[in-house]
Amino acid sequence: MIDSHVHVYPPEIIGDAGAIAEKEPYFALLTSGKVHKWATAEDVIAAMDRDGIDVSWIFGFAFRDSGLCALCNDYVIDAVAKYPTRFKGLAVVPPCAQETGKEILRCREKGLVGVGEIFPGGQNFDISDVRQTWRLAGTVAEAGMFLLIHSAEPVGHDYPGKGNTGPREAAEFCIHHPEVDVVFAHFGGGLWMYELMPEMKLVLSNAYYDSAAWPWLYEPAVLRAMESAGVLHKLFFGSDFPILEYPKYEKLVASSGVGGAEVEKFLHGNARDFLAKRC
Repeated sequence: MIDSHVHVYPPEIIGDAGAIAEKEPYFALLTSGKVHKWATAEDVIAAMDRDGIDVSWIFGFAFRDSGLCALCNDYVIDAVAKYPTRFKGLAVVPPCAQETGKEILRCREKGLVGVGEIFPGGQNFDISDVRQTWRLAGTVAEAGMFLLIHSAEPVGHDYPGKGNTGPREAAEFCIHHPEVDVVFAHFGGGLWMYELMPEMKLVLSNAYYDSAAWPWLYEPAVLRAMESAGVLHKLFFGSDFPILEYPKYEKLVASSGVGGAEVEKFLHGNARDFLAKRC
């Protein structure tokens, strides 16, 4: 199985979290919540072994500060080197910072395969504004990487970090940047439903989705709904570990009404085929 949405934290970040939170309000918001948990690379490996996860896509916290992002990236680079068959790594960057392009290329040279999870709300980044996105998207595309962007449903209950980046903003990003593949976390905030519109299916040809936070957002039938919409092949299993773990998803999958072959694609085949273009 492949888990495409896993957070890791360098011990330095965990140990200095209080001081960092004073300068990084989004980090403070997320790490002070009741559901927050810390995880090092070794914690991830232990959970993978316990739950039968073969490969995890790991990434640090996307800070506003470039130095903190680089610290997270170094940790992910080292973790991938230590566990090369278990981890694929993504780089975190402040999207509009001057040094971001250089950091993306450095991480690519070190073997990382994507960039994210980008936090539009936490990093003051409007993904619908091409003036803000063109440099990031172009660099990621030229490096042969992909983007992972936080997104959320524009309706329903509020929660820390939900933000206001939803289907409209995600669609605008895809309109502006067909050159780069982008995974929208949390089912793209419902973006996948608009692929039932012929013109949007074309616009969203570079859009993919992960299932992070599914137990808190949707009923099991969402998997069957995506199958009916013809977009289940674009969905990757993502847990949002360490705040959620695989057993909660296992129950949802079993109740979804989706057949075994399609479940296999969701749990590993889709992500495997997507990443095969980059590794």
